[in-house]
Amino acid sequence: MNWLTELLSNPWLLCPVTSWLVAQVLKVIINAIIHKKLDWERLVGDGGMPSGHSATVSSLAMFALLKSGPGSFEFAVCAILAIIVCHDAMGVRWETGKQAQAINEIIRTVEVLSKQDLPEVKLKELVGHTPVQVLAGITIGICNALLFFFVIL
Repeated sequence: MNWLTELLSNPWLLCPVTSWLVAQVLKVIINAIIHKKLDWERLVGDGGMPSGHSATVSSLAMFALLKSGPGSFEFAVCAILAIIVCHDAMGVRWETGKQAQAINEIIRTVEVLSKQDLPEVKLKELVGHTPVQVLAGITIGICNALLFFFVIL
């Protein structure tokens, strides 16, 4: 059981995981305010405000910076990972969501025009993030890493 204790007390793991959790809980709350209904799927869902992916990797990078320094291997790896994940969230994944919206609309139009139901194919539209959503996630991650480093540890 020593490995479990070590795992659950590892700040390198706990800091990014709690950043993800904070972002996802905020995502549920913000989504509920905007859509006037509570959708618990947003707790684990991709896309939306704020970016949980960005919060996770930016907190890891910030924690590595604070713990190991700007010249460390740990910071370099975490910073590159954060850049890739945040860029991907705004780029490829955002475009994928826009393409899914277009395809879903084409399917609806074909169904109306042909007066028949097509096989149920509903592509997931909310998979990426706007720059503001990514920035909000980064902010959450950095703040949580600072809290972890200066208050919790």
